[in-house]
Amino acid sequence: MEGSSRLNTTLDGNIARLAQRQQRVDRTAPLSDRLAGRITAFTGSMAFVALHVALFGGWIVWNLWFAPKFDPTFVVLAMIASVEAIFLSTFVLISQNRMAAQSQARADLDLHINLLAEHELSRLATLVRAIAEKIGVEPPSDVSEIERDVRPEDVLDTLDKVTPSPSSAG
Repeated sequence: MEGSSRLNTTLDGNIARLAQRQQRVDRTAPLSDRLAGRITAFTGSMAFVALHVALFGGWIVWNLWFAPKFDPTFVVLAMIASVEAIFLSTFVLISQNRMAAQSQARADLDLHINLLAEHELSRLATLVRAIAEKIGVEPPSDVSEIERDVRPEDVLDTLDKVTPSPSSAG
């Protein structure tokens, strides 16, 4: 891993494991998801734009100046472009759904890690208070608040009360 010597070994290992996991998830994704991802990747490229400029531009130039008018009102060309747009938008939506699911999984992981860290810090505060009392140092007056575990459902309930819902925001 390039530049990894600047990271600590735990972070280095976490990055490697997460990259391996993502590769495994990509390999085991359903064929439809992998196909949609490849199509979306290609259609989002400059090669795709160049291909369309060549094909549609060629169609228009050929139809206007070189061949007998096989599509004088360009209805066939418009129909082809419309059908293509329907399929491309479907592929994009499939890819976005997969990306949203991956994003939700990462958000869940982040939440769980944060909750674990908060719990561990609360336990550490309890330990530090006990050490302070043992050596005769007066702990801060708010240490009991720091020692208390935060219940995530209470935080979410409070946020729901103070944050306007999207339906009432308009």
